[in-house]
Amino acid sequence: MDRIHYAGDSVVTGSDVARALLGYAQALAQVGSSATVDIPVVGTDGTQARWEVLVGPASQITSRETDWDGPELRDDVLVARLRGQADQLRNRGTSAAVATEDPDFGGAPQAWSDFDTL
Repeated sequence: MDRIHYAGDSVVTGSDVARALLGYAQALAQVGSSATVDIPVVGTDGTQARWEVLVGPASQITSRETDWDGPELRDDVLVARLRGQADQLRNRGTSAAVATEDPDFGGAPQAWSDFDTL
C-alpha cells in the first residue's frame, strides 16, 4: 500500500494504483494538460472510499510505501486505463485528446471536445 500526498492532504491506496496515478500525472504534465481521476482509497478504520483528484502540469503529488495491516487495495481496470492513457499521451504528445470520466455515462471517457462551450 502507498500513501499519496497531494495539496496538503494524504490518502492510502494500493501500490499499483498510486504508481499508475503518478505515471498518468507525469504524462499529463509532459503535454501540458490536466484531468480528473477517481481512485479507490482506504480510511484509517479500513473503510473503502473514492478520492477524486485533479492532476496536471502543476500537480505536486508524491507517493510512498506505507505500513498497512489490511489487504492490498486493487483496481486492475483503473490501473490498466491510467497506464494506457499515459502511454497514449506520451506517444501522441500534445495532439492527444484528454478525457474525463463521467459516471452518469457509465464511467466512459468523454473527450473535452464533446462538451458544449458556453
